[in-house]
Amino acid sequence: MAKREEITLGELQEMIKKSVEKSLPSKYWVRAETGEVKVHSAGHCYIDLIERNPKDSAVSAKLQAVIWSSSFRMLKPYFETTTGRNFERGLNILVCVQVAYSPVYGLSLVISDIDPSFTIGEQELIRQRTIKRLQEEGMFGLNSSLELPLLPGRVAVISSESAAGLRDFIKHIEGNDYGFKIEITLFQAPMQGDSAPAGIIAEMEKVAEQRDDFDLLFILRGGGSVQDLICFDDYNLAINIAQFPLPVITGIGHDHDFHIADMVAHTSVKTPTAAADFIVDLFAIQEQQLDYLSRRVSVALQSRVQKEVLRIEKFPDRISAALKNLCREQEHKLDLLEGRIISASPLKTLERGFSIALKDGKRIKSINDASDGDRFTLLLSDGSFDCIINSLKDGTKG
Repeated sequence: MAKREEITLGELQEMIKKSVEKSLPSKYWVRAETGEVKVHSAGHCYIDLIERNPKDSAVSAKLQAVIWSSSFRMLKPYFETTTGRNFERGLNILVCVQVAYSPVYGLSLVISDIDPSFTIGEQELIRQRTIKRLQEEGMFGLNSSLELPLLPGRVAVISSESAAGLRDFIKHIEGNDYGFKIEITLFQAPMQGDSAPAGIIAEMEKVAEQRDDFDLLFILRGGGSVQDLICFDDYNLAINIAQFPLPVITGIGHDHDFHIADMVAHTSVKTPTAAADFIVDLFAIQEQQLDYLSRRVSVALQSRVQKEVLRIEKFPDRISAALKNLCREQEHKLDLLEGRIISASPLKTLERGFSIALKDGKRIKSINDASDGDRFTLLLSDGSFDCIINSLKDGTKG
């Protein structure tokens, strides 16, 4: 019986390691999906890379990979800030790997680099860079800082004349339930393709030259494919919208679409029909406000009228009370005057024991008013009698 060759497990593992490293010495860019992702306390990241069968999505290949902490500290924030997504399970990634074999842990891949553009797509990567640039330049919030007019009855619209979205916008405004009249001026521009941004900007410049004739600018485009709507992520178009002298309202695409033009506009609505609702609602809000103020004024006037009616109804009573008070005051004054007159009456003097001499009906005040032999009447409190002057004596002489 021939002697069999025996080797240890470690020797076999070493042979496998050398074979793997010899046959796969280079680094490879590998497309895969992330399965379970674990971050070790030491900072290393362990990932299950998987590939699925396109027919039934069943896992057809699986291999563990590792990103050492020295690389993970740089790759994770780079990936997440570029893609706007967390580094987690379920991502489609493109990574640069080196095949490694450990006698303890077996076959694995060491990841040294990652391409975020593969995960988000090249167009999305450009979009993210544009957003970042606009943020750094302070363009976000610039147009939205403009005050909306209370009643924007004159609007400029940039759209394609044949666009279904434009027809919906006009129909919705002209047929609004309130009967509001809004003047719409169309500025035609291509709304998709490479020429769209420059075409829209050119029309915006025309509107800006006539800005005193308009209250708002609408940029409208109905739904379309992702590729059709890429033009609304253009940097130059975004800059013009952000710095436009009138509030810009965008109604681009369907509910799931949100473009850079929407981000820098004053207000973004989902569709052209929603844009029509937006402006009609502005008028409706003011009508409601006027109706509310009208009701308040009406209530205030009714309350004032009621108060005045009550005052008028009470006025006769107030006049009567005032007249009574006035009469009492005057009666009191007459009483005082009567008392003073009575107290000053000559009769009162007579009652105190005095008498009054009258000659020819006039009171004799001095001896110079009489002569010897004159007749006079002497009045007393209880009567009078006639007298004749026999002689006169001057009381000022001794």
